[in-house]
Amino acid sequence: MKVKLLTVAALSALGLTACSDDDSNDVATPVSIRSLEFSSMPAPVTDEERARAYTTSKVTVTYSDGTQQSSALNFNPLYNSLDTITGVTGGQVYDVNGNALLDINGNSFIANTPDSNSLLKVDGSPATGRGGNPLYLVTHFEYVSVDSSVPPLNRYGKAPMTMKLSALDQNRNTGELSVVALRNIDMAGVRGLWIPCAGSLSPWNTHLGSEEYEPDARCLETNSCAEKFGADSYLAALFSMNAYFGDTMTAKPYNYGLTPEITVKADGSTNVVKHRALGRVSRELVQVMPDQRTAYQGDDGTYTMLTMFVADKAGDLSAGTLYAATWNQTSDASGGGATLTWHRLGSATDAELDKRVNQDNIRFSDIFDTAARDAPGFVKIKAGHEKATVEWLRIKPGMEKAAAFLETRRYAAYVGATTEFEKFEGVTVNAKDKKVYAAMTRMRSGMEPSTDATVRDDIRLPKNGCGAVYELNLGGGQKDAAGGSIDSDYVATDMKALVVGEDIAKDTVGNTCALDKIASPDNLKFSEKMRVLFIGEDSGAHINNFLWAYHVDTGKLARILSIPAGAESTGLQAVDNLNGFAYIMSNYQHPGDFPSSIDPALEERLTPMIEPQKGEVGYIGGLPQLK
Repeated sequence: MKVKLLTVAALSALGLTACSDDDSNDVATPVSIRSLEFSSMPAPVTDEERARAYTTSKVTVTYSDGTQQSSALNFNPLYNSLDTITGVTGGQVYDVNGNALLDINGNSFIANTPDSNSLLKVDGSPATGRGGNPLYLVTHFEYVSVDSSVPPLNRYGKAPMTMKLSALDQNRNTGELSVVALRNIDMAGVRGLWIPCAGSLSPWNTHLGSEEYEPDARCLETNSCAEKFGADSYLAALFSMNAYFGDTMTAKPYNYGLTPEITVKADGSTNVVKHRALGRVSRELVQVMPDQRTAYQGDDGTYTMLTMFVADKAGDLSAGTLYAATWNQTSDASGGGATLTWHRLGSATDAELDKRVNQDNIRFSDIFDTAARDAPGFVKIKAGHEKATVEWLRIKPGMEKAAAFLETRRYAAYVGATTEFEKFEGVTVNAKDKKVYAAMTRMRSGMEPSTDATVRDDIRLPKNGCGAVYELNLGGGQKDAAGGSIDSDYVATDMKALVVGEDIAKDTVGNTCALDKIASPDNLKFSEKMRVLFIGEDSGAHINNFLWAYHVDTGKLARILSIPAGAESTGLQAVDNLNGFAYIMSNYQHPGDFPSSIDPALEERLTPMIEPQKGEVGYIGGLPQLK
């Protein structure tokens, strides 16, 4: 007889045990994984299910000899925003001196919004705990939602943010992770952290973070943000990063909306830099391609854009060339599709841009002339991010580079790129097939046909409030709009909707998107070994948001995690092989932040069952070995 050769770790991960066979005629035949499939769990029905994070999904592996093995998934919390570990509280926010930042009532600001995770191994790290497989986890928190007032005051975007490093113990036999130490990552050297959203693990093993909703330098300079965004908007207040410095004048808008990169060293110390050369946008995240030079980044908000960065050197984001895309529509069906034209915005280094901001003290009015209506020499644009704005701009002589990297969206619109995307969120890469996946939370506003014939109207799609994930094909030998060669083999040539949500009439509990389809996709990560695209929701259209597994080879969509009502699925990372184990890192933030569509009786029952300040950091286990 023939037997499969499976490692002990693989058998353990599947909940199986090995047995021996004394048949001397046995011939060992190596087998490999042919395919992997997640089952789709039912949506939550009971109040108890709606109030917690859980999974009933299973994963089934089919091997090359035709045999199959199944195992149940499980959700494993690591810590929450209120937990204190080794003297550090998960969601605690700090000032420039490392002191706990307090609200107007003298209580600590606590962020209930754990977002991006980077689980990583650093060579030479000392052994910790019983497992002897030391790992690190970088997790950043997005914002403080409320303070301790009664009733609580809205604090969104009105406090600097925090990033935490946890030292993890990995059990050698089971792969179970546990936190043994937690500390704050000091951001003083980069002037603090502003609304970090999603992120990614770079190919060179660093955490690439983000700073979403970049401050509007124009209205801050003219003190008109309240008029533009509304009196209670985080962009209307005196620029909130000043709370980090404890004054009213230190923070500069051009120091935020950047890309933080965190290097974790073997001893657990960290080095933090912020990259400017990738432009200044409402960055959801940066996803670097396998060449370690080309990167794509989401631009969250309304009337936003698609950008591509090509670094001068592999593994170094401090210098390179920035591009913005034009959508050339080819279809409006099922989420639509288009070919892409790339506009070269410019080339720059972090160092030269930092000099312009912090030595030359450049302002918006140094870059652009403005007009209030059509005028000779001025270009009319419409761009976001928090609010779509029509502006008439003229570049001042010699200020093209400053415009490209400090006012990236405005400049992209100025040169003819598309600034009509709506809530452009997560980005991830399928290296084998040379594809990028991009999440659009919804297709409306700029993505609908325009009613104003005097502004650009590249994207003309039927309204869809439930969103879609788009697939972008990558290739080499491409030229930009001016005919210049693009020095990358990972240039997106087209994009089309791949997984699309569906609007429905509000059901009895308050869902307004089809329950068995995605709603407002946000976090995206692709597993090369599993051949699965994971999709996390940030939706007010599903009362409970879900994490989905989309099998790219079969088109099957499976719900694999449900999180507490009102929470957002965040922290997504697909880890195929870390010391022989696989994980899906998965957090949730702001539980109990119910959408307005929720059934009032359901809201009344769920409110006492959910602790709104307990955003949770965790992972999905039960996966097979994927070597």
